[in-house]
Amino acid sequence: MNWKADINGFRSFLKLERALSANSVESYEHDVYKLIQFLEYKKLDLNPTEIQPQHIRDFLKWINELGMEATSQARILSGLRLFFHYQLLENLITIDPTELIEGPRTRRKLPDTLNLEEINKLIGAVDRSKIAGERNVAMLEMLYGCGLRVSELVNLRISDLFLKEHYIRVIGKGNKQRLVPIGRTAIKHVKLYMEKVRSHMEIKKGEEDILFLNNRGKRLTRVMVFTIIKQLAISIGLKKTISPHTFRHSFATHLVEGGADLRAVQEMLGHESITTTEIYTHLDRRFLKEQVMRFHPRA
Repeated sequence: MNWKADINGFRSFLKLERALSANSVESYEHDVYKLIQFLEYKKLDLNPTEIQPQHIRDFLKWINELGMEATSQARILSGLRLFFHYQLLENLITIDPTELIEGPRTRRKLPDTLNLEEINKLIGAVDRSKIAGERNVAMLEMLYGCGLRVSELVNLRISDLFLKEHYIRVIGKGNKQRLVPIGRTAIKHVKLYMEKVRSHMEIKKGEEDILFLNNRGKRLTRVMVFTIIKQLAISIGLKKTISPHTFRHSFATHLVEGGADLRAVQEMLGHESITTTEIYTHLDRRFLKEQVMRFHPRA
């Protein structure tokens, strides 16, 4: 059983043709290695060209019996679909063994969100007397005001800011660019951070254009942003489990609840499919009732 050349080719395909991040490439590779682990466990000496649909079904049954959640099973199957899609493109196989495989049923979990009062409390809890204070306020305002992913936030460049035009350029998943509006509040705090803090920092070579920096003049890590938000949540006694992504969810939810067009929200979030954005239509019943009472002719 020799999969090394196939995995190397798959890695190149993901990096060059799909323009995926290193983390995404590693995740997809891990999915393939899970299948290899199963074949070794079953003592099946098979190459990718010899994999049949029944092997995939047995593999899914195996990871289910190991106690893996349905969402994780579905994600691994998605990774295997992409691997065999690559094999088809390269004419290494003629039939995709995953094509007719039905994935596990998953419940779509609604994301946690923050209301405006909670967001204001979190931002208000930032100690602005400290050097990092202005930076942290600006970061939170951008997470909530622009709906950014944490990876997009830490890699945001000064050259991506078009503050006079009230827009920023965001490099999202798959290296895709999008323009996102930025509101007055976020602009105000970004300018304060740049003028009061960043302009006085000693910046490491290669990081001159990165907007948000740590106290050593280097770009922040995603873990650092998670830590900042977790500490703020503890400081105000917030019982919800939150992360940087919670601000993105809140951004989208508040827009949809306010009546924003779903296609516009999709564009701002950088979602490839509208179905991903539709999760934000989980409006509370009171809001829906208000909409019916206000707009329906028989209300």
